[in-house]
Amino acid sequence: MLPRPADWRPGLEITGYWWPLRPPGWQPDPVLRDFLASGPTPVFVGFGSLAGTRAEQYTELALHALRRAGLRGVLQTGLRGHLSDDVLAVGDVPHDWLFPRMAAVAHHCGAGTTGSGVRAGVPAVAVPVMHDQPFWASRLTALGVATAAIPSRRLTPARLAAALTTAVTDPAYRQRAQALSVRVSAEDGAAPVVEAVNQLRVTRGPGRRPR
Repeated sequence: MLPRPADWRPGLEITGYWWPLRPPGWQPDPVLRDFLASGPTPVFVGFGSLAGTRAEQYTELALHALRRAGLRGVLQTGLRGHLSDDVLAVGDVPHDWLFPRMAAVAHHCGAGTTGSGVRAGVPAVAVPVMHDQPFWASRLTALGVATAAIPSRRLTPARLAAALTTAVTDPAYRQRAQALSVRVSAEDGAAPVVEAVNQLRVTRGPGRRPR
């Protein structure tokens, strides 16, 4: 996903993603299961924690975009429930379960959401807002798994609809996304960290803090 920067000093390494555990005993809402089974594979549109501050605005924009594109959608924009026969708004759903069931994922490009989308092997539509999000959007487009990024200030229903249509209909995006997913899924990002911590315990002894 991200090569090791050439200017890093020795001892700094990129180990790969640390995937969060799914909540114990978690099961998808039957409403969501029924929606997924009731028609063509939908797309996902979400804006992470940012959605809570502009729930109605983001939801309306996504609804218009999905209508223009003629796509079914699962929205994570701050509202919940059926918004139409073809659009379901959801709350918290583990991305490792949801994203592989989508035709494409449009999101704000937070680091965690970006990683989950890559792991799922589905095309992306990058809609960065702030902080590190433009960087992760640029990585998705550079790797060829996302359409050209749409900064939030330029986001319109027409632009989102066009990007979603391209992501869903151009097979090259899915092919590249699946190939990247294979490589990312083969990583064990936590293992080198565990090994490094164990080495510290061996060299410094239990209970001693590094200086």
